Amino acid sequence: MFKNREEAGRRLVERLTRYRDDPTAVIVALPRGGVAVGYQLSLGLHLPLDVFITRKLGAPDNPEYALGAVGETGTIYLNPEAMATYGLSRSDVAGVVQVQQQEIARRQDLYRQGRQFPTLTDRVVILVDDGIATGSTFFAAAQSIRHLRPHRLIGAIPVGPMETIRKACMQVDELIVLATPDPFWAVGNHFLDFAQVSDHDVVEYLNLAEESLLEWKERRPSSTALPPR
Repeated sequence: MFKNREEAGRRLVERLTRYRDDPTAVIVALPRGGVAVGYQLSLGLHLPLDVFITRKLGAPDNPEYALGAVGETGTIYLNPEAMATYGLSRSDVAGVVQVQQQEIARRQDLYRQGRQFPTLTDRVVILVDDGIATGSTFFAAAQSIRHLRPHRLIGAIPVGPMETIRKACMQVDELIVLATPDPFWAVGNHFLDFAQVSDHDVVEYLNLAEESLLEWKERRPSSTALPPR
């Protein structure tokens, strides 16, 4: 059980210290909850923080049940079991995909505030979320990032069910997981405080991470400069 997302992030820092101050490394967090975790990683590892926007594709009668997900670079992941359960094909979810792509565009403008999508090619990319259940959004993000040819893709997850964790291990070069409780009901059940993270919070976390990294670099003028984001 975690106190909150911030504590989970600090505990992940302890497992990722080998990447501290790595000039090739960047943290990309899944909004919204993953950004609160990623912020603590950014502070603890002195690495830049950005988002990778991925949207769940909800089932027709249950929007919270993920049929799959779409990433901001256009990659679509469909859960074969979920699609079979509902007897749906890829074309059947085209309308849902379009709606979520529109939401992705809105969040890109809001979260990045004119900043460009970070360069991930040949970099160590640490992909962060506050937990995974079905794994659809994480899988879509991982597959999207793979297409950008990172040097190494690291997953950092506080909690998830073992079945999904096994699948997630196949999507990344390395997966750091703090807890795999059994039974697993929902991500939020494993946090004492799992308050909703707002769009405003995401923007604040990103701005604070950028400010903190600049201050750190100013205190260490002889350190190797990080590549542009």
